[in-house]
Amino acid sequence: MSIKKTGVDQQLIRDLAGILNDTNLTEIEVELGDLKVRVSRQSQAVHAVAAPLPAIAAPVAAAAQPAAAAAAAPADPSKNAVPSPMVGTAYLAPSPDAKPFVEIGQKVKEGQTLLIIEAMKTMNQIPSPRAGTVTAILIEDAQPVEYGMPLVVLE
Repeated sequence: MSIKKTGVDQQLIRDLAGILNDTNLTEIEVELGDLKVRVSRQSQAVHAVAAPLPAIAAPVAAAAQPAAAAAAAPADPSKNAVPSPMVGTAYLAPSPDAKPFVEIGQKVKEGQTLLIIEAMKTMNQIPSPRAGTVTAILIEDAQPVEYGMPLVVLE
């Protein structure tokens, strides 16, 4: 194949997520040339991570990754999580030097901006669907997010 894609094949990720659901697996990984795609289920959400492979991959490090990912993952994203309404890049603040829209422990009103998601060069404000207190922020600043991925937990 002489054509090299610069983006991630979203249909491949959807197909892999479907395989996870059909087989009750918790993780599946596929390598296509220099691209490695891993889709893993954490609690009730399905996350996808795609990254180029390093020049030399160590089998021992690969075996340690699932344990490290499980330790770093939140124990159980609550049913009160606000899901991502779109695919894009999530930002916790309006600009790199600005303070975040919300912080853990902060009370928010319905409609208050929780974060922004950049999709197709457009910044989309993500409003709070209800009033509550932010108990967890489940993403990092500038992190790619998928549709339905939990972003912020409101209690």
